[in-house]
Amino acid sequence: MSKLPYKRLSGFYFFYFSLLGAMMPYWSLYLKQLNFDAKAIGFLMATLYCSRIFAPSLWGWLADKTGKRMSIIRWGAAATWLLFLGIFWQESAWSIGLIMLAYSFFWNAVLPQFEVVTLNHLGDKRERYSQIRVWGSIGFTLTVVALGYIFDFISVSWLPVIMLLLMIMIWLNACLVPAGDTSTVLESTEHSNGGMFLSTLCRPAVIAFFAATFLVQLSHGPYYTFFSVMLEDQGFNRSEIGYMWSLGVVAEVVAFIFMHRMIGRFGVRGVMLFSLLMAVVRWAVIALYPTNIVLLLMSQLLHAFTFGALHSTGVALVHNFFDANTQGRGQALFSSVGFGLGGTLGAVLSGMFWQSHGSMVSFLMASIICAVALILTYTWVYPIDKAGATN
Repeated sequence: MSKLPYKRLSGFYFFYFSLLGAMMPYWSLYLKQLNFDAKAIGFLMATLYCSRIFAPSLWGWLADKTGKRMSIIRWGAAATWLLFLGIFWQESAWSIGLIMLAYSFFWNAVLPQFEVVTLNHLGDKRERYSQIRVWGSIGFTLTVVALGYIFDFISVSWLPVIMLLLMIMIWLNACLVPAGDTSTVLESTEHSNGGMFLSTLCRPAVIAFFAATFLVQLSHGPYYTFFSVMLEDQGFNRSEIGYMWSLGVVAEVVAFIFMHRMIGRFGVRGVMLFSLLMAVVRWAVIALYPTNIVLLLMSQLLHAFTFGALHSTGVALVHNFFDANTQGRGQALFSSVGFGLGGTLGAVLSGMFWQSHGSMVSFLMASIICAVALILTYTWVYPIDKAGATN
C-alpha cells in the first residue's frame, strides 16, 4: 500500500466540519436576524438535511458503478460553492430555501464517498480512522469558538461570506487527495447489479441498525436547530454560545482519539448501547434543566457519545455489513437515512413543537425517541461475521 496521505485526508475533514461549525450554531441565528419565526427556521434548516435523503445514495451508486469516487467528490465540492453564490441575492424564505436545497444536494453527497476513500487508504489499519476524523472535530471547534467571538463585534450577516470561503477550501483540498486503492471495485457482476446490496439490506440486524440511525438523528432536531436560539433567549452572548458548542466538540475529539481503544475493549455493540443511553440522559437534562449552567455543561460533554461514539460505531457497522463493492452505497444510505431523513424530519418537527410547546416538550420527545433507538439496538443490532452470522 502506498504511503498514507494523512495530512490531505485530515485536511478535508478539517475544512468540511469547519463549514459545519459555521453553519450549525449560527445559521439559525442568521435566519432569526432576517425575522423568520421558529416554524420557518425549522423548515429552512430542514432543507440542509432534505437532500441527504436521496443525494448520497445517488452519488454512492454512481461511485460504486464507475469507480471514479474521487472525481465525483471533486465535482460535488465545486458545485457546492458555485451554487451557494446565489445566496447573496436572496431575501425571501422560499428563495433562500431553494439555494440551500441546491447547494446541499452536492455538499451532502461528498462526505459519505470521502469516508470510503479514507477507509480505502487505511487498508488493514482502519483503527486509525478516528485519528484522521478527529481533525474534523478540531476544525468544527476552532470555527465555532472563533465565530462566536467575531460575531460579538460584527453582524452575523457576514456568515454567508465565511461559509463560501470554507466551501472553496473544501474543493481545493479535495483536488489534492489521491483516489486510493480502487482495485476491489466492480470485480463481479453479482455486486454491480445490486443483488448483494439488497440482500444485505434485508438482514434484520441491518434493518434495525438503520432504524436506530434514523431515530438518533431525528432526536437531534431540537439541538441542531434551536440550541443556539435557546441559549441566546436565556441571555448568553455569541461568544458564550460558541464556547458551549465547542465544549461538546472537544468532548467529541477526545472520544475520537480513544475510540479505537474503547471499541477494542467493549466492542462496537457495547459502545453503541452505552452511547444511546447517554443520548437519552442528555436530552432529558436539557429539557428539564435548561437554566442550570452546570448541568448544561455536563450535557455538552455527553456529545462525546451522542455524536462521536455513535458516528464511529455507525461507520464501523456499515463497513462490517457491506462488502467492498457496496460500501459506497452503504455509507450513502447511512447518511441518507440518518442525517437525511432523520435530520429533515427532526428540523421540521422541532420547529413545530418549539413554536407550539416550547423547549421542554421538544427535548423530552428527543429523549423518548432515543430510548426507542436503544431498545431496537439492544434487541436486534449485532455485527455480522464473514460467514453471514451475527456475533
